[in-house]
Amino acid sequence: GGRDPGATGADGRLREKELTLLVARELRARLARAGRVRVALTRDGDDSLELDTRGEIARRLGADLFVSLHADSARVAGARGATVYSLSEVASDADAARLAAAAGTPVTSTAEGSVRALLADLAMRESMEGSANFAVRLLGRVGNGVEWRPEPHRFAAFRVLRRAEAPAVLFEMGYLSSVDDEARLRDPVRRAQMVEALAGAIETEMALRRP
Repeated sequence: GGRDPGATGADGRLREKELTLLVARELRARLARAGRVRVALTRDGDDSLELDTRGEIARRLGADLFVSLHADSARVAGARGATVYSLSEVASDADAARLAAAAGTPVTSTAEGSVRALLADLAMRESMEGSANFAVRLLGRVGNGVEWRPEPHRFAAFRVLRRAEAPAVLFEMGYLSSVDDEARLRDPVRRAQMVEALAGAIETEMALRRP
């Protein structure tokens, strides 16, 4: 958002910052209609937000789940499909490591041996486990609402996911560099199918977390 337009479509007109905000608003509206989940957006306009600010918003609100929406771009011909990334200290592959590096360097904890460092490490491990579990359940429940890329679950030390201090995933909706993906994301009917699938997965996840 703001000064960072993100990826651009094949024809240069569709920008990631506009698409992600559109999908976030549509997802919020769908979840609000059902009334099972309280939703907060980290931005609701064309605003520039640092990664740490996004995580701080989640922490301040005591979020139980954090979903970071994105759209990808690639120079490789034929790259298409959605990907879900979960938090991990070790990257699943070179592409995941590159994406995490481009999104900000990992955060280091305080000096080893201190109580604060131990608690931070335990919290991080819990966040990583929750992040991976949600990613797996998301893949299993979304069904035909999303067109996935091969090996769609990947992981790396994404700063925005670490800062959220909650089970968190980074969802790449597809490749704007792909004519097919761009057409799918532009189409209100097909985009609504994706939003419905995401909303259902989020509602199920939140239901599982309730005591």
